[in-house]
Amino acid sequence: MRDAASAVHTRLSIADKLLLGLTPREYAKSVVSSPFDIIAAAIIGIGIPLIVYRFVYGLGAVTNLTQASPWGLWIGFDMLAGVALAAGGFTLASPVYIFGLEDYHPVVRPAVLTGFLGYIFAVLGLICDLGRPWNLPLPLVYSFGTTSVMFEVAWCISLYSVVLFLEFVPSVLEWLGYPGLRARLVKLTIGLTVAAVLLSTLHQSSLGGLFLMAPHRLHPLWYSPFIPVFFFISAIAGGLSMVIVESALSHRAFESRIDHHVDVDRLAVGLGRAASVVLFAYFFLRLQGLADANRWDLLFTPYGYWFLFEVIGFVLVPCLLFAHGARTVNVRLVRWTAAWTVLGIVVYRLNVSIVAFNWTLADRYIPSAAEIWTSLTLVTLGVVVFRWIVNRMPVLRDLPEYHGAH
Repeated sequence: MRDAASAVHTRLSIADKLLLGLTPREYAKSVVSSPFDIIAAAIIGIGIPLIVYRFVYGLGAVTNLTQASPWGLWIGFDMLAGVALAAGGFTLASPVYIFGLEDYHPVVRPAVLTGFLGYIFAVLGLICDLGRPWNLPLPLVYSFGTTSVMFEVAWCISLYSVVLFLEFVPSVLEWLGYPGLRARLVKLTIGLTVAAVLLSTLHQSSLGGLFLMAPHRLHPLWYSPFIPVFFFISAIAGGLSMVIVESALSHRAFESRIDHHVDVDRLAVGLGRAASVVLFAYFFLRLQGLADANRWDLLFTPYGYWFLFEVIGFVLVPCLLFAHGARTVNVRLVRWTAAWTVLGIVVYRLNVSIVAFNWTLADRYIPSAAEIWTSLTLVTLGVVVFRWIVNRMPVLRDLPEYHGAH
């Protein structure tokens, strides 16, 4: 009888945690209680049937992809840009857990959660893009070999997603009330962090390495033997900037669930200072790539003007603004610069995968409305899931019984 009563109590406790202490009817009413809920419901309500339609009738029914342009928005934005912006997990976890910068611990969990969700929804975007999505696991075994970029990317992304999940599980165990299991898993933190750095370094650069195989398709201003390095460094800048943006939005949207003793402004300034250094290195690496290609003549073409706008407007300018904002402790400037840098990383990935790819074709690829809406749906789902988790689990603050126990 005691075991049965304990099982009933556990089920009721979990239900109470899931529904935030509300009855099912009260919770259902609260789901659409804000303008964001209504807009998100509309986007998802249209997007899910659209995704189903894509799988029923094929890529040709909803996309503008062709045999000449087989990579489109779902690869350029959902996968390449999504993975770059999800790099905050390893860029924050390594300084905190390996180098002991404990001041930044309050932003590690949201960064890890953002990274994990970013990878999950990037893979969902990839599944939408594949003509035969059931073949997704094949690169893990079929393209075996140390010279296969796809083999390395597939394994590293798969393993890194598992690492991110394991890094976030302690939050779930704290929420569910399993301190013993949580304590055992926390002991793996250093090992998981080292694995995260190794796997991220490999696959972030290898995503750029995919384009080394297409020198005849990618515009000379964007093609470079250094493109794997460009992808890796830009991912670090994108990850740091995304953490600044996410922490600012989270601490405004979830004010009741944050640790008010945490000086978020000071952390944003510190992250902005780090982002400035990374962007400084990234800017001169891009110049090195241009010098190596020795195609200065192309700078005075329409593609050249766009290249200059990307490198100067989205790399050099935010580098200087981050430095100025950090020096003058201008938190507002740092946060707006971070948002601009996030946009710049997306622009760079879209330039490489779409704008400057197949640049000699007369019939250029332009994403369809269905492709754009599908990407918007995946982003909205990611935000909704992030909010659902943060509203329940100790992400933005430690539970009292675990304070300082990380």
